Amino acid sequence: MKANELMTLNPVCCTPDTTAQQAAQLMEENDCGCIPVVEDEESRFLVGVVTDRDIALRGVARGRAPETPVKELMSTDVSAARPDDDLAVVEQLMADLQVRRVPVVDEDGCCVGIVAQADLALEDGESDAAIGQVVERISEQRGRPLS
Repeated sequence: MKANELMTLNPVCCTPDTTAQQAAQLMEENDCGCIPVVEDEESRFLVGVVTDRDIALRGVARGRAPETPVKELMSTDVSAARPDDDLAVVEQLMADLQVRRVPVVDEDGCCVGIVAQADLALEDGESDAAIGQVVERISEQRGRPLS
């Protein structure tokens, strides 16, 4: 199976100038914990991601205001998958980078989807054992802390 068969199509995105509060509201409205950050809404060129953890640790824990722009909280060293990547490639990327979500970009670097750890777990099978195996593979410590 390929990433484009499992990914959430056209995920909600924000720009670097979106505020932390606006990003958190988007997460609440869309029931997600990670939002791709794009250069602008029209191009959807991926420049980073912001997670609920980024907002909590880089924002709230450091006393940052809700008006803090996402560009001050987001991760910019983001690896992405391609729509035609096998799911094994996406899972390996998650495991290697210790991330739970991977943006999917087209040939121009524009965000067209996102694959979450939960998507992979459910694809591997509905049993608790299969889900646990996927989560374990992705979450296994590889010498670096989760971020």
